[in-house]
Amino acid sequence: MPWDFGEDDSLYISKVTTIHMGNYTCHAYGYEELYQTHILQVNVPPVIRVYPETQAQEPGVSASLKCHAEGIPNPRITWLKNGIDIMPKLSKQLTLLANGSELHISSVRYEDTGAYTCIAKNEVGVDEDISSLFIEDSARKTRLSVGNMFYVFSDDGITVLQPNECEIRRHIRPEERIFTSYEEICPRVEGEGTQSCLWASAVNVRDKYIYVTQPKQNRVLIIDTQTQKAIQSLDVDPLPTKLHYDKSHDQVWVLSWGDMRKSSPTLQVIPEASAGEDQHVIRTPFEGVDDFFIPPTNLIINHVRFGFIFNRSKSAVHKIDLETVTHIKTINFKNYSCVPQTMAYTHLGGYFFVQCRRNRSVAVSPQLIIDSVTDAVIGPNSDVSGTPYISPDGRYLVSADEDSGRIKVQALSLRGEIELIYDLQTNIHVSDLTFQPSFTEGNQYYIYATSHLQTDVLFVELSTGKMNVLKNLKDPITSKDWPWSNYNRIMKDSGLFGQYLITPAKDSLFVINGRQNTLRCEVSGIRRGNTVVWVGEV
Repeated sequence: MPWDFGEDDSLYISKVTTIHMGNYTCHAYGYEELYQTHILQVNVPPVIRVYPETQAQEPGVSASLKCHAEGIPNPRITWLKNGIDIMPKLSKQLTLLANGSELHISSVRYEDTGAYTCIAKNEVGVDEDISSLFIEDSARKTRLSVGNMFYVFSDDGITVLQPNECEIRRHIRPEERIFTSYEEICPRVEGEGTQSCLWASAVNVRDKYIYVTQPKQNRVLIIDTQTQKAIQSLDVDPLPTKLHYDKSHDQVWVLSWGDMRKSSPTLQVIPEASAGEDQHVIRTPFEGVDDFFIPPTNLIINHVRFGFIFNRSKSAVHKIDLETVTHIKTINFKNYSCVPQTMAYTHLGGYFFVQCRRNRSVAVSPQLIIDSVTDAVIGPNSDVSGTPYISPDGRYLVSADEDSGRIKVQALSLRGEIELIYDLQTNIHVSDLTFQPSFTEGNQYYIYATSHLQTDVLFVELSTGKMNVLKNLKDPITSKDWPWSNYNRIMKDSGLFGQYLITPAKDSLFVINGRQNTLRCEVSGIRRGNTVVWVGEV
């Protein structure tokens, strides 16, 4: 246990993290009305990432150096060039954007070559990292990078797209061969005229490999991002429909349905996923798994120990140890007659949010909140219902109710409290939603949301609720053509430092420029491209 009671009835927490923030109330035995509440606020020293670590540019072009910092309270950012503060040097040519998180040089000269140190400070600590800039005559002539690309899996194979120029860098066709086994990437099906592919789910493994499921082939394909080739296929249980990469233990989880009625679902694990060579699959002991949830890591929380699995018929979630792949305990929702459908997690206060399945006898099915420190069900999340999404910094919970089109946004305070900040009525029945870091405000985000049925994409400034719409991004893939999940139109971002997002329509792809909140381009002739992975620096 992470806590103890002292001889004087004090509560001792041995290793405090952000999940412990919140209110602690001590009651007197037999005198319930006598109590005292303590508020525990947890401060976290800054953690930063710079991007890019090094870059070479020709004289006269513009260059950007970015620094993302997280900590509690929010850190302040300063920059040094070769050890000297750049603040006095700021000018039209050298500017700081988004509270210092981007250093922009509008026209680089030879003397701009140097080591730029980003320093993030708050009340409890400091972190720093270096981004190097080299100005060279022929910097542009270096070989084409294979990183910073979207991989789009569609009927016609795999398209590697560079979003900045909207350029297709590589197209892997269905008849291309897998490197080790020499099988075709998408084997021809008898009776079908054209050779086409069917994909369901894909994950990025440390920017080295992409694992992608081929549900009808009962296998997982492994793509090497360095060579942009399929290097291996792994046989898994029938109809693999969902993958998740557990970064903490370097393993890929595979959920298979067994058949289209989901009558014999199984969960398997591929260990040492980033090794990439001679992979194998391990069966887990869990039966009747309808879905599973593994919390994401972020800059502050980089290790996750537990996951959850749920069955469609049971009012409970099962907590599992990711390392040993064993069941630890069952958290029951019988009192709330809640059968879990989706989950989300924030490391601020350590809350899990569970969306319950629609129930004919109940008009609305609210979310439930579980406290991850005690595994206790705290109760409903007031009257909030809908699919829960947590912003990458853990500070906002966005709940999208796809039936009513309502989007409720709650903030998680540094005292572990959950408060509603606004409630948006939209006509968008949300299929998928993601977060795009703001380029004007440090530590702020936009939400981008697609619709199950409509052609519009919604974007909202998260801190203010200011809404806008990108119109006429063509019809989404029909649910009939996308039986694998509720997300028949995904919205894929390009990570912490990326400015592009991608969303597929029925027969094409749209690239959105998140810096300007505008449409960048449409790439036509890509059918059912609803499985997309972003690959950063390779």
